[in-house]
Amino acid sequence: MTALNSKTITLKQLAKTIDHSLLTPDLNEEDVKAGCELAARYQVASVCVKPWDVRLAAGVLAGTDVKVGTVIGFPHGSSTMETKVFEARKAIEDGAVELDMVINIGAMRSGQYDYVRKEIHEVVEAARGKALVKVILENAYLTKEEIARGSQLVEEAGADFVKTSTGFAPTGATIDDLKLMRESVSEKVKIKAAHGIRTLDSLLEVIDAGATRVGARSTAAMLDEFAARYPDRLG
Repeated sequence: MTALNSKTITLKQLAKTIDHSLLTPDLNEEDVKAGCELAARYQVASVCVKPWDVRLAAGVLAGTDVKVGTVIGFPHGSSTMETKVFEARKAIEDGAVELDMVINIGAMRSGQYDYVRKEIHEVVEAARGKALVKVILENAYLTKEEIARGSQLVEEAGADFVKTSTGFAPTGATIDDLKLMRESVSEKVKIKAAHGIRTLDSLLEVIDAGATRVGARSTAAMLDEFAARYPDRLG
């Protein structure tokens, strides 16, 4: 498959890179419904909602091709392994088909790589055949060596994506980190960028750096700008 790039990507393809983020703590039921309706209107890849909102999102998006995703161990990754597995099973039961889990950041920084690998693997097993698993490293707290090793652990554990950030740390996706993550895993593992992608130019930049999914809240503004800027690439 030809890699996506900013020079040839179409509006439809670009929309399908976006996981529309509905994770801020202040969102009420009407906000979540409106966000899901926006996601369906723009035909993005998925919405990423809080666990409490999975059933609501699944109902609103029934009959569309927009997937329902949620978060596990969010936002700090400090839940026990058993809690993360329970969260994964409950989310799937409620209708989620994509799971964005946060690693145990403290364990990663302590060099407890076997634990981090096992934790990811246990969530992958809970989701097997039912949901994609995207693993959030939270790069803001890791060294370059830890980002590379964390990406490798994600692949060793059998997850589908390695992701930069939660959106709740001091910094988010950087181009250097995305390139490092891409270089650290095989093509079997995809890359998701999140936190700080608020403009069309930043969205296209992370696509060129290897991301095939992007967590974003400025979905409508970015896709509308793309349509206006590239009217020959709407298909």
